[in-house]
Amino acid sequence: MTHSFDNVPDRRNTHSYKWDQSAKLFGDPNILPLWVADMDFPSPPAVTEALVRRAEQGVYGYTFRSDDYTAAITDWLQYRHGWEVTAAQTTDVPGVVTSLSLCVDLFSEPGSPVILQSPVYYPFYDVIKMNGRKVANNPLVIRDGRYEMDFHHLETLMQGGAKLLLLCSPHNPGGRVWTREELERLGQLCAQYDVIVVSDEIHADMALTDHKHLPTATISPDLAKRTITCMAPTKTFNLPGLQSSYVVITNPELKRRFDYKVKALSIHMMHYFNNDAITAAYNEGRDWLEAMLTYVEENLDYAITYLQQHLPQVVPMKPEASYLLWIDCRGLGRDIAGLKDLMYKQAGVAFNEGSVYGDEGSGYLRINVACPRSILSEALERFCRAAAALQEATPGSTS
Repeated sequence: MTHSFDNVPDRRNTHSYKWDQSAKLFGDPNILPLWVADMDFPSPPAVTEALVRRAEQGVYGYTFRSDDYTAAITDWLQYRHGWEVTAAQTTDVPGVVTSLSLCVDLFSEPGSPVILQSPVYYPFYDVIKMNGRKVANNPLVIRDGRYEMDFHHLETLMQGGAKLLLLCSPHNPGGRVWTREELERLGQLCAQYDVIVVSDEIHADMALTDHKHLPTATISPDLAKRTITCMAPTKTFNLPGLQSSYVVITNPELKRRFDYKVKALSIHMMHYFNNDAITAAYNEGRDWLEAMLTYVEENLDYAITYLQQHLPQVVPMKPEASYLLWIDCRGLGRDIAGLKDLMYKQAGVAFNEGSVYGDEGSGYLRINVACPRSILSEALERFCRAAAALQEATPGSTS
């Protein structure tokens, strides 16, 4: 089947978190939104067909997870990542952030430090702070135009008593796909200091050309027994509104504790539509995914080239996975408020402002390029034109 991603869907007036809140969030209903991480692409046709069939049943009662559903997950992990997992090692959770929060509550003590690696997806901070823990920040460092881990500093945090690490793999917003060597070194430190790893791998299926995602739990038997892997089909197949995710835990004791908490909170029931939708996505969405990733990679190349040609003061960091482009805008000489003004008022676009990912993200923006190229082109044109105009109007500008 041939898949086209150039058609522009009309998502306004659909209760869209991305498209119907621009006036409330940014002060202008006509802003082009390239921020929150959902795609402006229809999901695979097989998913739509499965949802329609399910909806036509007309009685939307309590639902349990089917054998077809669990087989679709385990088959997918074997197909996509070479990872042999049993259905009994998986647990459904409404969302990955929910799982992160549960793990912080379960596997760290009140007031204790929990490690994250900034800049990082901003809910990482929330689940630590709102559970009464302390952020132990292990900032990533930029070498050769990409983020790398600072293992020496990471070890000092573990020596200082941190027993839980929230890992973002692949990394959001920088797009790194961690290598086997990096994950092995991380695993050695975790073994030495008895640290549990909660690995957010929601972008796992979206590694780009010449990169391969490695599930953290596949690196070694020891790292497997101390890792809780959080995964979902929602980024892969553009299904975030279905609230579907799962964890993989091969350590029986960690899984027992996690499952007990999920049951205690009564968040263990299967969403009425998810058996059918997720099974269809994993079993019949492979061609769609490959076509989508090809289109996204072309969008990334287009965006990087456009920025280099029209606004060389900013420096894009080409991702190794996913559709999120992290750009260094410090060369524009604008603070946080200035970048927001540039986007929302001058350019009429909404990207993610970087400081929400931590202090190390200040001066950066994150652009979601998973949209038809016409939308991406218009957003980049607006942004570059507005930035260039402000540079020319600023005394002492070198542009």
